[in-house]
Amino acid sequence: MPQLSVVVPVHNERDNIVPLIEEIVAALRGRLALEIVYVDDASRDDSAAVLREARTRFPELRVLRHLSQCGQSTAVRNGVKAARGAWIATLDGDGQNDPADIPKLLSARDAGEAAVKCYAGWRVDRRDDALKRMSSRVANAVRSRILRDATPDTGCGLKLFEREAFLELPYFDHMHRFLPALFQRAGWQVRNVPVNHRPRTRGVSKYGMWNRLWVGIVDLRGVGWLIRRAKRTAVEEMGG
Repeated sequence: MPQLSVVVPVHNERDNIVPLIEEIVAALRGRLALEIVYVDDASRDDSAAVLREARTRFPELRVLRHLSQCGQSTAVRNGVKAARGAWIATLDGDGQNDPADIPKLLSARDAGEAAVKCYAGWRVDRRDDALKRMSSRVANAVRSRILRDATPDTGCGLKLFEREAFLELPYFDHMHRFLPALFQRAGWQVRNVPVNHRPRTRGVSKYGMWNRLWVGIVDLRGVGWLIRRAKRTAVEEMGG
């Protein structure tokens, strides 16, 4: 049984698939029992064929494929549901997150408290174009002001979290952008861990000003409502 499942959602990332798997294996093989779960979100390129061939090279690799495109949050959740590890590491499929940082997150977990269920990567030195940096800066500022989640970089795809705790979170489209706030809503703690960030060297970015900034701001109202409606209490079972 794997101790860690690395979940990677992809859409039209055929040129990044094998290089990223090689880096994940280099960072983690031999350190702990590992599986890698790729979720192909109905790619229109030949990602499926690349992943099929990669399965013959990497015994750790499992592949799920959406029959219709559902988005990153659904891809992450389906990957987590299929995963067998008690802890999940997530990475974006574009190669900008560095798999060599996963051991750093694992070390933070090993030194952390039981109440911490999410270790969120923090891209201190963003290697994006001006549009992405500006929209992320605005979105993070607005989100922080409304949700007060004490997370400087909630959009970083590199995270480590407990599978069971994640599956108890409310599911909705775009939820992956609000995971620290959702873990905190559930009563868990979150730790931010500085991680590397790399420029995209292959493929085409799916990022646009409106498809992330505007949608993210609109979603804030729903997440804020969920947080205000949260009720938590300790539970004990009465003995006979």
